[in-house]
Amino acid sequence: MTRKDALLALLVVVVWGINFVVIKIGLHQMPPLLLAGLRFLLVAFPALLFIRPPKVPFRLLAGYGLTISFGQFAFLFSAIKCGMPAGLASLVLQAQAFFTIVLGAFMFNERLQLKQGVGIALAILGLLVLIDASLVGDHVSLTGFLLTLGGALCWASGNIFNKKIMQLSPQPDVMSLVVWSALIPIVPFFAASALLDGPAQMLSSLREIDRITILALCYLAFISTILGYGIWGTLLGRYETWRVAPLSLLVPVFGMTSAMLILDESLSLMQCGGALLIMAGLYINVFGFRRWVSARRART
Repeated sequence: MTRKDALLALLVVVVWGINFVVIKIGLHQMPPLLLAGLRFLLVAFPALLFIRPPKVPFRLLAGYGLTISFGQFAFLFSAIKCGMPAGLASLVLQAQAFFTIVLGAFMFNERLQLKQGVGIALAILGLLVLIDASLVGDHVSLTGFLLTLGGALCWASGNIFNKKIMQLSPQPDVMSLVVWSALIPIVPFFAASALLDGPAQMLSSLREIDRITILALCYLAFISTILGYGIWGTLLGRYETWRVAPLSLLVPVFGMTSAMLILDESLSLMQCGGALLIMAGLYINVFGFRRWVSARRART
């Protein structure tokens, strides 16, 4: 990977890490489902006027949009609104990697490898430690954790739809998929917000929308989604998947760091232990044990 592309990949990882802080800031004045709906409205319009629809069956496009867009962010935005710390949310959401492995085993008869079993076990242990430490020490609601895990499961389900799309078209237009799939969750988000929050609160939030919320929406739609996924998709098309995908492990690092610096969030010693277990599980799932063994041999 060239230095320029490595810097672009790092830029995307930083943008996606800060994304969780921006969500927290954007929710200060607006209901979560309404904020999410406006985000995807901005992603879709006016971009779809300039980008051709993806050549995929509508059922797959709809499944992708309802899972990775509507489901993931309905749960995530609601979790953060319920008090889930932005930094922890960026980490817990990475459970999608393990949900994807399990769903892939059922949907595509993929066999689990030893490294994946060890990674899943470490991640589950880390989540249990993290939940116990957070509930006891910082009074983080269990609802927030469960909603974030729901978002991770929806993300994983979207990965399954994405794989089905990849099987039909090995080199799909990533930007076309992102923009046109953004149409799918808009109506469900607004309908769910009307049902749960009420039309009166929705209208009040829109009338009283402030500059901070507008800037948060612009960041979520244009920088995090269009710019982020556009660069990431380009890098995936230019390099092998194994060179690009592992860099997403840095997202929770920047998520927790930015939450600490901007929102003054902090982790207890026990929470740090749980976070390290999850990161270790993610690392083993991606790299296995070869790099650890090679590094140890190199030292000896």
